[in-house]
Amino acid sequence: MGRRSKNIKKSLGQAPGTIIYTGNKENTELFIDVFDYNVDFFEENKLGTIEDAYKYVDSEPITWININGLNHVEAIGKIGDYCKLHPLILEDIANTHQRPKIDEYDEYLFLVLKMLHFNGEGELHIEHVSFVLGKDYVLTFQEAEGDVFDPVRNRLRNAKGRIRANGADYLLYALMDAAVDNYFILIEAIAEKIETLEDALFEDKPNDDIVYEIQVLKKEILRIKRAVSPLREVVNRLEKGGHKYISERTQFYLRDLYDHIIQVSESVEIYREMIWGLMDMHMTTLGNKMNQIMKVLTIVASIFIPLTFLAGVYGMNFEYIPELKFKYGYFILWGVMVLIFAALFYYFRRKKWL
Repeated sequence: MGRRSKNIKKSLGQAPGTIIYTGNKENTELFIDVFDYNVDFFEENKLGTIEDAYKYVDSEPITWININGLNHVEAIGKIGDYCKLHPLILEDIANTHQRPKIDEYDEYLFLVLKMLHFNGEGELHIEHVSFVLGKDYVLTFQEAEGDVFDPVRNRLRNAKGRIRANGADYLLYALMDAAVDNYFILIEAIAEKIETLEDALFEDKPNDDIVYEIQVLKKEILRIKRAVSPLREVVNRLEKGGHKYISERTQFYLRDLYDHIIQVSESVEIYREMIWGLMDMHMTTLGNKMNQIMKVLTIVASIFIPLTFLAGVYGMNFEYIPELKFKYGYFILWGVMVLIFAALFYYFRRKKWL
């Protein structure tokens, strides 16, 4: 949290449009790959400098330029200047704390969304991704190498589906759809975690870490909600159309994407309620266990109260207690005490309190 606050403070007091990277991957190398294609043509290249990408922006085929390394603000500024992107867009590209959004300009569209995934240790990672849709090109900006777009790359390489027969707007849809499809994988993982915690709550062996696990899961759901919920508005505005670079054909696919976002959002809300229910269930379980313990202690105390009373009476140091001189008084007292114990034990068992 300290590092996050430090990164946010970098942009305080700066002029609007200043490109400042606010993430935690300052040592990421600049990595640029380009996909240039149409129905009959395909070319894939890895570029060494941002200047090498300029010629692809102006090429006739559809172009996808993917830039990894938001810490390279100079490169972002150069491609922004060449494509005539607004300075505020460049600022949002490097600002990893920007919520999902869409900005419409005359010559391009700008979108922000979050890529979500669990790493090998089960920790939630959220990566900031920006899209710029132009006439015949799509620019994507990512924090680091590694994403969920490999299915789209394979479709481009193998000419599968209709992606190479459509324009840049369909490419934008395909990339967003790949990110949203990964949300479903994430939601399934959350569901499995919730089921595991539910099973753990009903185990006989107490788990001291279960409260911590519930709190961690609750925070993860909240982070997912912040990343997914604003995307509904973004896709809704795209689906309604109105921009010259979004074709009517692509709007049909965007409607399907909007349905997926609604489904993910509803699942997030359901699982959020379930996690709150887990906490209530945990507190109820603890309360029930405490009640069981108190019931057992109360029954034990109830059994020994009359026995303690008898032991107290005949343990007094008075000289004239008639039963003290009775030959079989000791054995009779033991018999009475055993009889009282047995009677009370039988009574509690019959009432099913034991």
